[in-house]
Amino acid sequence: MTAARNSPVRVGVFGLLGSGNLGNDGSLEAVLGYLRTEHPEAVVDALCGGPEIVKARYGIPATRLHWYRGEYRTASRLGAIAGKGLGKLVDVFRTAAWVRRHDVVIVPGMGVLEATLPLRPWGFPYSLFLLCASGRLLGTRVALVGVGAAPIRSRPTRALLRWSARLAAYRSYRDGLSRDAMRKMGVDTRRDEVYPDLAFALPTPPARTSPSPSPVLRGRVCVGVMDFHGGNDDRARAEEIHRRYLEGITRFVRALVADGREVRLLTGDNVDAPVADAIVTAVDSPLVSAAAADSLTDLMKEAAAADAVVATRYHNLVCALRVGTPTLALSYAEKSDALMARMGLDTYRHPARALDADRLLAQFEALEERSAGLRQTLAKRNAEAAHRLEHQFTALTAALFPIPDHTNHVHPDARRKAP
Repeated sequence: MTAARNSPVRVGVFGLLGSGNLGNDGSLEAVLGYLRTEHPEAVVDALCGGPEIVKARYGIPATRLHWYRGEYRTASRLGAIAGKGLGKLVDVFRTAAWVRRHDVVIVPGMGVLEATLPLRPWGFPYSLFLLCASGRLLGTRVALVGVGAAPIRSRPTRALLRWSARLAAYRSYRDGLSRDAMRKMGVDTRRDEVYPDLAFALPTPPARTSPSPSPVLRGRVCVGVMDFHGGNDDRARAEEIHRRYLEGITRFVRALVADGREVRLLTGDNVDAPVADAIVTAVDSPLVSAAAADSLTDLMKEAAAADAVVATRYHNLVCALRVGTPTLALSYAEKSDALMARMGLDTYRHPARALDADRLLAQFEALEERSAGLRQTLAKRNAEAAHRLEHQFTALTAALFPIPDHTNHVHPDARRKAP
């Protein structure tokens, strides 16, 4: 399907957007910034998980991803099971009809080709397969832009995601591990490139210039928490993993408070809020509070105001590293390890599945001892990431917008990174 020579390009964005995950929405924001500066004539809308939020926050029309509204609720009654089954069939035609209306569909970032957190094949993997298959059948170019991928043991999930990647017209990845994972799953990745996470294209808040607010207290520490139960392969011991994680991070926060540190708890998804609340209640100190962040920009502001960050969720790490704050990762997947290595902080990682508060505290103290040097390292790595993302957007334009009379191209040096 190709737009007429003088018609505006019809661009769709697709994914679990507006559903409470700040990382997903940050990737959308970065892509919308690219479209609005490089392709301001494009007509953009979304097929997504939270259409009301996407409409209100980003000002684009949006359609609900699933016909059945209870898609992500556990179905135990016969009526709910039947509704889900019918929804899968209806979504075949809904997705194809939506794809047909577009020249280009972009899946912005997100870990759409991984299962590092619990994931069922008939959920988002099925939806992504419908999208990519519809694009191939109807001649609409589907692009997986800066996405995450990982090895997958579940055969149905692996098959759906492998075919989704094969059917896409364009693929790029947020790290080399993702590209390697897809190659090992049988996808030809020879033309696929690796770029930094799309969130590195977002503008940063002003750098902190003032010292800590109180001469009595030492500097603030941001601790990013997560409703962590392991991944797909950890379902049998999910509650044990969660209990150990929560106990360990609570002990760590108590130790910081005992040292006179102000602690700011960060989340990255709606499901993380109860974890933050539980820690605030358990520690019971005026030095501990939970941030109310609605975007990656909010998270970056919190991280920029801190002396150091310790974080679990992937995009908490991205935000802290993006603003140049020394960061220690509570790593739950190889994507976190790869990110820390790329940013020069490979030494500062701790396993989220086996959180040891005493060892974590020792690693944190080592991080703070090297704070000045790490800030210099992060400044250099951030400049490199920005340069690489300029290439990503240039490549995306060449792959998806081959329109001869396109005259609104903005030189990369003048690109504004966010809407």
